[in-house]
Amino acid sequence: MDKDKAAKNFVKLLEIVETLRGPDGCPWDKEQTHESLLPYFIEEAYEVMESVDDEDWKTFQEELGDILLHVALQAQIAKEDKKFNIVDSLDTVNEKLVRRHPHVFGDKQASASF
Repeated sequence: MDKDKAAKNFVKLLEIVETLRGPDGCPWDKEQTHESLLPYFIEEAYEVMESVDDEDWKTFQEELGDILLHVALQAQIAKEDKKFNIVDSLDTVNEKLVRRHPHVFGDKQASASF
């Protein structure tokens, strides 16, 4: 995986979402709230599941992108509302993964997959 390209593309997504919700952005995107986006988020999750069930990897790729869009939108709204920002979410998930995997990131030994 090209991590530099992934990072650049993720930043580009965040910038696009910020523009869409900005003063000259899209009226639909600007009026969305955490709550109004939830049905769409659930719909995208079901589309991810369906594409895996169908082994349709091109659609799966596209649907994962749609999930990333929803993450970016929700994080942008939270940032605008001064609740938190995407960096906070990334810090939280990174810390959680390391904490939950001491057998990988610490000195514990795993005896089985739980």
